[in-house]
Amino acid sequence: MTELTILMPCLDEAETLETCIVKAFDYLKRSGVDGEVLIADNGSTDGSQEIARGLGARVVDVPVKGYGAALGAGIAHAKGRFVIMGDSDDSYDFSDLDPFVEQLRDGADLVMGNRFKGGIAKNAMPPLHRYLGNPVLSTVGRVFYRTPVGDFHCGLRGFSKEAIQGLHLNTPGMEFASEMVIRATLFGLDIREVPTTLKPDGRTRAPHLRSWRDGWLHLKLLLTFAPYWLFYYPGLALFGIGLVSFTALMFGPVTIGNVSFDVATMILASALILTGFQMVCFHALTRIFAVRFNLLPLSPRYERFRNMISVDNACIIGGLLLLTALVSTLAGVFSWGATGFGDMVATDIVRPAALSVVCASLGVQVITTGFLSSMLQQPIRPGIN
Repeated sequence: MTELTILMPCLDEAETLETCIVKAFDYLKRSGVDGEVLIADNGSTDGSQEIARGLGARVVDVPVKGYGAALGAGIAHAKGRFVIMGDSDDSYDFSDLDPFVEQLRDGADLVMGNRFKGGIAKNAMPPLHRYLGNPVLSTVGRVFYRTPVGDFHCGLRGFSKEAIQGLHLNTPGMEFASEMVIRATLFGLDIREVPTTLKPDGRTRAPHLRSWRDGWLHLKLLLTFAPYWLFYYPGLALFGIGLVSFTALMFGPVTIGNVSFDVATMILASALILTGFQMVCFHALTRIFAVRFNLLPLSPRYERFRNMISVDNACIIGGLLLLTALVSTLAGVFSWGATGFGDMVATDIVRPAALSVVCASLGVQVITTGFLSSMLQQPIRPGIN
């Protein structure tokens, strides 16, 4: 089996493709690595395919548009046990791949280049990307996923073909770069980082990258694969703040300094409780769905969590909440009846009414979440659509 495939996605890169391919072949010759150069062409109309074939590179035509689609097809067609991918705009040096190969031979599943450690030449990266986009998104990735990667979007990286194919990456656009790091981290692959350099690309046309659009795609992906940060932690915070406030106001107004909080604040607290709890429920259902379809890995914590939200537990907890709502409602009615069903002070009726609404809403959410989670966990029988 071939040891290494040097993979380059390509869309109208005739200006720089030859330089990249020559450097890649020079590296293979100098290092003695048994390898190939593979071009994943995404529909070039400037003769890039002919240039590549003329230089001895192998070309795979990828009709589905997108950076991720091109790389996914290239990885599938790679003959090498290891793959090193890099942009074909001559911004990365394909003649110096030894650090990547050394780490891959040492057992790494994914070896990321880090341009901030290796050096970024003047005008090689727009200020927006260098000082805002890349640092912010990379920091978000490290916080959300506890990954060792400091440069999430470096286009030069190496990996074990078998390990990366096992992740079933499927994003077609620029966010493919983030998906690879995210899923490699979630599934416990051996990820390492080596310094690499970035220099200005050799193209005269505008790059395919669209800063704000592609940045948003990366951020969406970071949030999608982090249900704790998207749903659970914000939901828990809202629920906790709402519950503390609601409980304090159940027994009457609360005054802090010169400010008095009463039933209006209590209504706001009710909204925080319901919104926060709904986000926590979304987290529960998202986790089950993601694990079911192999988007997130199994874990002992997940198994404990799944057992907690069984239909039986949901019905018991939800039933108690509904019972509390009923008792609170009856107490309010009896209190009204004691006045002869006449006019009441608003603050006297709002508190039991708010408690009834909150408990009833939570009870329904708990029960429905329990049943929906059970539905998501049902086995799928082959042949049934």
